[in-house]
Amino acid sequence: MGFKYHNSEYRQLPNEEAVLGSMRSGKITPGFHAFPYAGAMKEMGTPEMLEKYSQGPVGTANINPSGPPAMGKALSLWFAYSLLVGLFAGYLASRTLAPGTHYLQVFRVVGCASSMAYSFAYISDAIWKMKPWSMALKHVFDGLVYGLLTAGVFGWLWP
Repeated sequence: MGFKYHNSEYRQLPNEEAVLGSMRSGKITPGFHAFPYAGAMKEMGTPEMLEKYSQGPVGTANINPSGPPAMGKALSLWFAYSLLVGLFAGYLASRTLAPGTHYLQVFRVVGCASSMAYSFAYISDAIWKMKPWSMALKHVFDGLVYGLLTAGVFGWLWP
C-alpha cells in the first residue's frame, strides 16, 4: 500500500453510477461472476452465446460484500498465509538442509520455495482470468520481494 505502482492496475467503470445502479437493482450477490454466463461448456458454442460474446463485454467480476473494505480481516488473513508459506518453506528446508548449513544455501532453498508460493498464482490469473500481464508481473515482483524477505529471516535464524 505504501508503494503506488499498483494504482495503475485499477480503472473506473465508464458511467459508474449507472452500472452500479443496474447491479444494485439486479441484486447482485458477493462472489466471482462471469459474463456472459454459460452454465456448461457445450452452451458456450451455441449461436446465442456466441452472439453474446461478440456483442461484449466479456469478463469476470469479483463482487465483495457491501461496506468499507475490512482491512483488519485482510491483514490477519495475509499474516496467516505468510505463516503458512513460511511453514512449508521451513519444512522443505528442514528436509533438505542440515543444521549449520551456510546462510546462502538456506537463503536459496527457502527463497525459491517461498517466492513460488507468493508469486505463481498471479501468472495463473493472467492466463485463465485474463488479468493484465502488467498486473501479474507487478504481483510476481512483490512475491519475489516477500520470498527474499522470508529467505533472509530463515537464513539468519537457521540453527
